[in-house]
Amino acid sequence: MTQSHERLLIIDFGSQVTQLIARRLRELNVYCEIHPYNRVDDAFLAAFAPKAVILSGGPDSVTREGSPRAPEALWNFGVPVLGICYGQQTMMQQLGGLVESGHGTAEFGRAFVTPENGALPILEGWFQDGKEQVWMSHGDHVSKIAPGFTVYGTSPNAPYAITADVSRNFYAVQFHPEVHHTPKGAKLYENFIRLAGFKGDWTMKGYREQAIQAIREQVGDKQVICGLSGGVDSSVTAILLHEAIGDQLTCVFVDHGLLRKNEAADVVKMFRDNYKIKLIAADESDLFLNALEGVSDPEVKRKTIGKLFIDVFQKYANEIEGAEFLAQGTLYPDVIESVSFSGGPSVTIKSHHNVGGLPEKMGLKLVEPLRELFKDEVRALGRELGLPASFIGRHPFPGPGLAIRCPGEITREKLAILQEADAVYIDQIRKHGLYDEIWQAFAAILPMKTVGVMGDGRTYDYAVSIRAVTSVDGMTADTYPFTHEFLGETMTRIINEVKGVNRVFYDLTSKPPGTIELE
Repeated sequence: MTQSHERLLIIDFGSQVTQLIARRLRELNVYCEIHPYNRVDDAFLAAFAPKAVILSGGPDSVTREGSPRAPEALWNFGVPVLGICYGQQTMMQQLGGLVESGHGTAEFGRAFVTPENGALPILEGWFQDGKEQVWMSHGDHVSKIAPGFTVYGTSPNAPYAITADVSRNFYAVQFHPEVHHTPKGAKLYENFIRLAGFKGDWTMKGYREQAIQAIREQVGDKQVICGLSGGVDSSVTAILLHEAIGDQLTCVFVDHGLLRKNEAADVVKMFRDNYKIKLIAADESDLFLNALEGVSDPEVKRKTIGKLFIDVFQKYANEIEGAEFLAQGTLYPDVIESVSFSGGPSVTIKSHHNVGGLPEKMGLKLVEPLRELFKDEVRALGRELGLPASFIGRHPFPGPGLAIRCPGEITREKLAILQEADAVYIDQIRKHGLYDEIWQAFAAILPMKTVGVMGDGRTYDYAVSIRAVTSVDGMTADTYPFTHEFLGETMTRIINEVKGVNRVFYDLTSKPPGTIELE
């Protein structure tokens, strides 16, 4: 589907921030793909036909025998190449330079680079104040540059922090321009793609048109089932499919009883009433809640919900005659992460999703119209498709729903309390205009009751925890800094308006997003 776009190839040597390179380039309207070094041989390079290539960082040492290398054909391929960190080092080593390990060569964290030997086009806009802050992360360093290269920047522990062979359009930096700790890193990438001659033809308007055509070609006149959760990914998938194939699409929405307040009704209203999409709305809350009765172990809860979901989804999907395709909202990070970097077989894409395993069980073929997009691009596509801004900007919500936010045994009473408390909390955030500043906010009901005094009476009710975090790239998260006034007002509202709660805590813990949820 991407052949008509100018393409940039990112050869991945295992850096933890390789995805950020792709995100920076996509922000500049340049289509790029990440492929592990061990999948990129001379034949792959020729078939992919990139307009430019970036070599990522990585944890290995080029001084180790058998360490990763770029394909030899790259050096005579005739396109601009940018090497980053490990990418710089393998470029130097492969082209006749030297990389050394040992005492005094390492450099981690913030560093400052100063210019050498005049201007370099890729550094336009740099060094206006004499030096630039960058983010280093290397144990080895280049001790001898390859023939034809010139040094254009140095740092205390990297004498060849920036090098280039301008005649061949080869550029190499020891630092990471993709992280926000390198303030002018985005400018460096912008300069590189300009030098490579990219027109910037990667837009969501263009993607929408191309995706619709690709869906029609893949599906033909066959029926498609889409598992609709109400989240952004599955919703954008459903609306894009509906625009492409109309009534050939049927969505299945399973209400497992663990959704937020009024969420099931909102999903039905949006998709069935507003978009006129064929929708099977299955209220199976009793089935799920009965199965979870007495279960407190978080992993058992997850597995119980996942297994039941597949069974229920299959039951309703089997009612759709002539269905040959199953649509799901696989994103590009899922595709990248499904490829084994060590060279082994790929793992199943999105096996953790609610519909994981269903295509094989039901004999269906997959339709994945978002598999080339990052999350922010999905939101942009949603705006292009006309989804409401309030919906596009929704905070992430876990597949197992409120089960994650109800530690210990799940009961209908606790779920009702949690739904009300969460609704009040989110209403407060929206009223104060803070919702879009926060990456994720939610309430959780704690597995404890506390004694409290309300008015002249003694209470023995549940405690609720509220949480809010910010995130730049979805890889790390920090606690949102609410004011004391906001917290006081919110806690008072929850205690006053939600029967069964007499104490509210604010959770200040900062964690990676994968462990933001309580369970």
